[in-house]
Amino acid sequence: MVDLIKQRYIQLLALCLCGFFAVSGLFSQDNVSGQADTAPAAAGDAWIITIRGDIDPSMVTFVRRETRRAMREGVNFLIFEIDTFGGRVDSALQIASFIMSIQGTDDSPIRPVAWVNNNSESMGISWSAGALIAFSCTEIYMAAGTSVGAVAPVTVVSGDTQGAGEKVVAAVRSQMAALAERNGYPVGIALAMVDYDVELWEVVVDGRTEALTLTELQRHERDGVKVERVAMISAPGKLLSLTSGDAYRYGLSAGIVDTQEALLERLGAAAVTAESLPGFTDTALSILTSAPVQAILIILGLVMIFLEINSPGFGIFGLVAILAFAGVFGSGFVLGRVGSLELILFLAGVGLLAAEIFLIPGFGVVGISGIVIIGLSLILSMQDFMIPRNDFEWILLGRNALVVCAGILAAITAIALIALMGPKIKIFDRLTLHSRITGTAGGPDPVSAGSSGIGDDYAGLVGKTGIAVTTLRPSGKAEIDGRTCMVETEGVFIESGTGVTVVRVLGNRVVVGSVR
Repeated sequence: MVDLIKQRYIQLLALCLCGFFAVSGLFSQDNVSGQADTAPAAAGDAWIITIRGDIDPSMVTFVRRETRRAMREGVNFLIFEIDTFGGRVDSALQIASFIMSIQGTDDSPIRPVAWVNNNSESMGISWSAGALIAFSCTEIYMAAGTSVGAVAPVTVVSGDTQGAGEKVVAAVRSQMAALAERNGYPVGIALAMVDYDVELWEVVVDGRTEALTLTELQRHERDGVKVERVAMISAPGKLLSLTSGDAYRYGLSAGIVDTQEALLERLGAAAVTAESLPGFTDTALSILTSAPVQAILIILGLVMIFLEINSPGFGIFGLVAILAFAGVFGSGFVLGRVGSLELILFLAGVGLLAAEIFLIPGFGVVGISGIVIIGLSLILSMQDFMIPRNDFEWILLGRNALVVCAGILAAITAIALIALMGPKIKIFDRLTLHSRITGTAGGPDPVSAGSSGIGDDYAGLVGKTGIAVTTLRPSGKAEIDGRTCMVETEGVFIESGTGVTVVRVLGNRVVVGSVR
């Protein structure tokens, strides 16, 4: 039995590693490509990266990869064409931090520019996470008919969207204000886009039209600055969004441009070197790393591992399990979340589960420890940190733990149903031993041959009934005729507490069946 466990575990380890490297290779930074990869780079000094759709971890990978490609080409202008309703705050912050990191360095004279475009393929909006990304650029240009704003973070609870807690709002508010200060945008506009409590006014100061919060306005009036109130832009309880015209009037937008040619002219750029769009593999990575798909892969992988461990040889169950977990860990590897620690924890957890199933009767500390370690490895594979350091990471940890726990509980339920109903379902016939053993190495079946040799100690149990003390899968313990002994079934699973009857004795092996 120990040799069987070693063989099966080594097979699973080798194939898991093969599957992991295959999936991670498919989505690696050199292979994941958008449409820009299919066309040779033209002579120019501008590169356009389109940020379209939900802002999620796969978008972070896409932006970083394409930005590095542009930097290798030596372009001077990096144009982020933004068209999104928003997305995950943590992903938006990662993109914003990355964009700020390439500004104004000796190694990178790149000038990042945000462009909210309006054409037949776009919605003409840069809301929520999209606005945060726009504020990280040194300039913002908008086409006519577009809008920007509404950055207040929200959480989804039981399918309902709710405003995030004050700590999260305060963190996003301070980050938006910091981005505005760094790039010369009106801080009051940044605050009003995040916080419902901010009151924003249009004023005229020294002949200039500005947007000031009520606090800034009152401070100017106390300091004796000549300020003329024109109109309230955003009342308390409202969240600010600006049209392209308003954004230009209040100094947020550097200009209203409707075409790529007009934008290049305003920037003083010669030509576009390339345009990067999220490709098929970027979309596949986004789907693969979504919470519902991750939960499904966890359920599928755990159930298939259980079926593979309890079936002879290596077959389709093991292959499906490998593909499922290769999808989980491979996608995490591409996003920079998975290293050797997560893989070691996962394989250690699988090893503990195998030992519990094959070597230890019942289900106890070893099996529970295996499940906990597998769960921990899966949670770590969904995030790029081990210990949360801020409110965003605590929220992300809770989300990941919820996904993993739901997947594991669903898998345990499915495994229990399979253990109970499997022998009655034809698709699981391969899990049941149908051949009958009529003899042993020490001689024929004592029942059929009338012998009372090797099995004399147990031969008298034939026909007796008792109770399964542990779950028989297919071996375990049962209490028969007042004595507890090791028994086994003919390949079927029998739950603990179920009545059993001894059908034959093969040497020192007691074969039982459920009481009918």
